[in-house]
Amino acid sequence: MFTDVDMPGGVDGLKLAASVRDRWPPIKIIVTSGHRRIDVDALPVEARFMVKPYDPNAVIRSIREMTLN
Repeated sequence: MFTDVDMPGGVDGLKLAASVRDRWPPIKIIVTSGHRRIDVDALPVEARFMVKPYDPNAVIRSIREMTLN
């Protein structure tokens, strides 16, 4: 799952990521934001954080690394 921290509506990306981790633990999660820096401790276990603007190659590399584990 690839989500932004700041989303419209009542659920932010961190809450969404936590809900997905709780319901489907095997799902790989990448959280991004261009407005905030997120501490690793605020992320679900094994999730990654990327600052915007992110390098598309870094996203691809992270997805590959996460799916090989």
